[in-house]
Amino acid sequence: MKRSSGARLCATAAVGALSLALITGCSSDGSKKSKGSDGSGSGSGASSSSSAPAANALTAAELEKLLLTQGEVKGYKVDSGDDTLPKSKTEVKTDKAACDPLAWATAALAPGDTDANASNTVAEDKASTATAQPEDIADAFNVDMTFVGLSSYAGDGAEKAMKAVSDGVPACSGGYGLATGGEDSKVTKVAPAKGSGLGDESVAFAEDVDMDGEGTATFHTEVVRKGNVIATFYTVNFAALGSGETAEIPAAVVQAQVAKLK
Repeated sequence: MKRSSGARLCATAAVGALSLALITGCSSDGSKKSKGSDGSGSGSGASSSSSAPAANALTAAELEKLLLTQGEVKGYKVDSGDDTLPKSKTEVKTDKAACDPLAWATAALAPGDTDANASNTVAEDKASTATAQPEDIADAFNVDMTFVGLSSYAGDGAEKAMKAVSDGVPACSGGYGLATGGEDSKVTKVAPAKGSGLGDESVAFAEDVDMDGEGTATFHTEVVRKGNVIATFYTVNFAALGSGETAEIPAAVVQAQVAKLK
């Protein structure tokens, strides 16, 4: 992404709106990190469930009810993702089909073949510590915001989706091209990372993204399956973009969300 995209993202985030193009703009101007950075990608810290997934997929409306809501995670503010996240996979394009599930998961979209999808955002709540001083107002936006996506699948669709993500990590190790919102970016490297180990399966991976020729930034995403529902997590800190600092995927958010899944 061009550096101007990152600048527009930070400005837009301050007023509570976020377009797909600006989300991927972040991916070239900052660093992200999830809990842990070692271990294998597929099933990291978890094993596949011996029981078969539910036969029928949940609807988008049912998934909405499973998303975290305000007050369920202490110290975090929950907002609807309807106006802040991409609406369709057609808005997220890669130049390698095997890398599609990775890009979709990072955009809070279903990493597998399903139309049952819901998403929201969960951010640190620092409002109580902000004051009228400019430096404090700036600090109020120095928060980790996690994009959470839920998707549901019929039959063994969820297991297939997890396999697609797991297989995508080595298949895309050399990187891939990403086009969103009419702008292009380059993921230069994909590597397995250590995930939470929750659910029936978990896959975590790290992506290095070219910062418009000024080095690279590392982003981490985690995908967790519980039954026939998959949860994806991706965290960004707007104030830290371009600073080289990292944003961890909050363990409390992952734990609380996975606990709500059927």
